[in-house]
Amino acid sequence: MHSVVITGGCGFLGAALATRIAQEGVTLPDGTRLNAPQIHLWDQLGAPVPQLPNTQFTALDIADRAAVRRAMPDNVALVYHLAAVVSGQAEDDFERAMQVNLGGTTAVLEVAKAVRPGVPVIGTSSLAVYGGSPQEPLTEETQIQPQNTYGVTKAMAELVMADYRRRGWADARTLRLPIVTVRPGKLNAAASSFASSIIREPLGGVPTICPVDPETALWVASPEAAVDALWHAPSVSSFEWPDFGAVNVPGLRVQVLTMMAALRARAGDGTADLIEMKPDQQIIDIVGTWPTLFDTSLAQSLGFTGDASFDAILDQAFLMK
Repeated sequence: MHSVVITGGCGFLGAALATRIAQEGVTLPDGTRLNAPQIHLWDQLGAPVPQLPNTQFTALDIADRAAVRRAMPDNVALVYHLAAVVSGQAEDDFERAMQVNLGGTTAVLEVAKAVRPGVPVIGTSSLAVYGGSPQEPLTEETQIQPQNTYGVTKAMAELVMADYRRRGWADARTLRLPIVTVRPGKLNAAASSFASSIIREPLGGVPTICPVDPETALWVASPEAAVDALWHAPSVSSFEWPDFGAVNVPGLRVQVLTMMAALRARAGDGTADLIEMKPDQQIIDIVGTWPTLFDTSLAQSLGFTGDASFDAILDQAFLMK
């Protein structure tokens, strides 16, 4: 039996991806289909572990290379590296962001190389690697100029992934994900967390805060679209995947006011009025550096798809309710 490793595997994306793989299997770059593989979920101690068949949980610090080596199965066929310190936390704790986002990526790559050279490693990055005032729509050729610690550490991780790919040490592939909304769970330290909470909390009858100007635009994708992208990524042949390895995943440009208006139209005034406008300058400063429109023709040529509309994303939020 082959093994699939998912770091950050108990987060909402990791758990949803693990469920998809447990139910449908997953395809490798050479066309090999892994049906019902052994799934190894790595996350922090105390993380909520999804109950799935053929699944094993390991609590570890992803920046501890020795721990990563002990946990890596000898029969690993695919690695998903999702573990990360999120944007708001990264801005507050530079050292930990460097340890996890850069050090953890390097640890995973180095151990994967030692155990099975050339193994596919699918990493996640963010539109936060861009910054400044690039001309939109952005492409993979647009220069990355991150303007916050999260973006810097993600950009550094992308470069390390690219070099392991260049050297043939791992079939390293980076997906630059849009802001994923509407996420299940609760408000967290990610600067973009409000993009979920302004929909999720009111639908649950809970007051919430919008910390940015309602005219702020965001580049977003649904949880379902994000999981689809992760699940599809290893199935693309190594010859088709771009040399540098980073691909911008399809998303939608939507203004915060449009999101709130869609909520009001679908759920009523009483629900939408649970949102309080309360500016948070730290969040504004971080989110304000992120681009809002991408040309994702490369991703589409590789078979990636996105959401049809924000209403379709809202449909998923209502199902999650």
